[in-house]
Amino acid sequence: MTATQPAAPTGTSAKPKLAFRPLPVPQVDVHGFWGDRVDAVAAKTAGILYDRCVEAHMLEQIDPDVPSPGVVIPFHVSDGFTARTVTTQMFWDSDWGKTIETAAYSLYRRRNPDLEKKIDAVIDMYGKLQQEDGYLSSWYQRIQPGLRWTNLRDCHELYCAGHLIEGAVAYFQATGKRKLLDIMSRYADHIADTFGPEPGKRKGYCGHEEIELALVRLARATGNDKYMKLAKYFIDQRGQQPHYFDEEALARGADPKDFHFKTYEYNQSHKPVREQDKVVGHAVRAMYLYSGMADIATEYGDDTLKVTLERLWDDLTTKSLYVTGGLGPSADNEGFTNDYDLPNETAYAETCASVGLVFWASRMLGMGPNARYADMMERALYNGSISGLSLDGSLFFYENPLESRGGHHRWKWHRCPCCPPNIGRMVASIGSYFYGLADDALAVHLYGDSSARFEIAGQQVSLVQASNYPWDGAIAIEIGPEAPIEFTLHLRIPAWCRKAALRVNGKLVDLEAATVDGYAAIRREWQKGDKVELDLEMSMARLFANPQVRQDIGRVALARGPLIYCVEETDNGGGLHRIALSRTARIEAHKEPNLLGGVVTLSAIGSRAETENWGADLYRSKPPVTQETNLKAVPYFAWDNRDPGEMLVWLREG
Repeated sequence: MTATQPAAPTGTSAKPKLAFRPLPVPQVDVHGFWGDRVDAVAAKTAGILYDRCVEAHMLEQIDPDVPSPGVVIPFHVSDGFTARTVTTQMFWDSDWGKTIETAAYSLYRRRNPDLEKKIDAVIDMYGKLQQEDGYLSSWYQRIQPGLRWTNLRDCHELYCAGHLIEGAVAYFQATGKRKLLDIMSRYADHIADTFGPEPGKRKGYCGHEEIELALVRLARATGNDKYMKLAKYFIDQRGQQPHYFDEEALARGADPKDFHFKTYEYNQSHKPVREQDKVVGHAVRAMYLYSGMADIATEYGDDTLKVTLERLWDDLTTKSLYVTGGLGPSADNEGFTNDYDLPNETAYAETCASVGLVFWASRMLGMGPNARYADMMERALYNGSISGLSLDGSLFFYENPLESRGGHHRWKWHRCPCCPPNIGRMVASIGSYFYGLADDALAVHLYGDSSARFEIAGQQVSLVQASNYPWDGAIAIEIGPEAPIEFTLHLRIPAWCRKAALRVNGKLVDLEAATVDGYAAIRREWQKGDKVELDLEMSMARLFANPQVRQDIGRVALARGPLIYCVEETDNGGGLHRIALSRTARIEAHKEPNLLGGVVTLSAIGSRAETENWGADLYRSKPPVTQETNLKAVPYFAWDNRDPGEMLVWLREG
């Protein structure tokens, strides 16, 4: 495979000097914890995604050489009637885009000629399907021809284009093959000719955000600033009056008020983006929007967007975020409800939403190293997102509750299969989240066995990171420039770490003096073989929720380092709700190399309310007898990988 370095966009959006961009996947190799997960995706998940897309008849929809499959998934049924507006089949192009992206990163990880041949064939079909003017949508070409660009509010045309664009960029970077990149560039050209502020163009934007961050990636990969400007237009236009979704509804003869969710808060178009101060609506759409806004803020040095994003970040993280980094408590709108409404057993916490939070946090780091974003990126990565993928890479969670009575399990596929390829592409591209590169600086956002290759001031530099993170906090970094070169190395000091020590070539660094916004900055002339040692105490912690979170009052969650823990029935017996942990109980960590692929578990002595001597009464005046019990907790991401049973994150205190 050939690794292709993306071009820098030209023109007005040339990055501000202090902007940090992620290293492309081919420039980072991961091993250890994340290496095992990337290997699982490359060995199993990528092929499964393709096979299950085929099983769902998705291949037939994009192949112009076979008859159209027609409507395979019925239109959405709501309130007792069928609304002939939306079916998840409309989104199949997005599933192909994410599947291609997962395959691309997997092919970079390990050769798989059979999978590559299959993906090349899918790309060929899209090439045949594309119209002369560049338009490309399997749904509107094969199922509902003649209706393109008539319902951006509901029907995901631009969303599907975005995911295909991201797949095209990834496939080009990982394999060097340009065909899909050229196809999607022509489609992006068509979109740029159709939408924009210029007279005669449509003033629209997508009901499901995604195109924005995809266009930024396309601009970075091709160097064509037109795509960056189009991404900025979609951000700036959203929520402006007169409202585009009202106008397009009237144009197709529909009542603008007659749609399922009845509010533009659902797709974050209720206000222009710079006026928004509350995280509302569909959680995945919100995360994608904020990701695109952060990219544009970085590329244009736009402080108005930065201030807005900081305001929205504060709202999410102080009022509406699960301790696992999950978000969106409600299945009704797949999103947000009221402040501090964080039910555990019924938590929706869609895998895609936590993946979206990773996207947003990583893009906030484009504006400079800041641990408030990197810490949350880490929290969502290690907990709320990868819980959505089984350890062997074959099964998936759509919802990620924090409590289960034993009936919640991973599934093989889903009628709306957005989550499997989303978690697949994120895991397979995890190396791009480790590091951020600026003109004369490199930021290390994540720790773990990895190596990176990058260029500063025209000079090649290598960095090798050795660590058993997240199980151990000892991190050794070796710098290897081809010749001595001065730049700043930023190292994150996580907020969960109570004690840290930093040495450069054996000499202790004053962390307090060196740390800004949670990152220790080391500026020096680096020479080949320079060594940096960072020791992070893997602190165990009891976590408590804001008292306004009614579901967690009087409860405690356990954490070690970046990991949130849970108890499972297979280790602790049934009736987990009857277990209590006192605030004075000693918590111990244990390495268990033969459990769940090798983890560190937590143990403590707790108490359990017994039922044996209660009798048949539902209520009585005497409390239940409690017995001492040995409690064992495992990392939340690994639950439901053994015998089925109950699970609990928040334990009673007692």
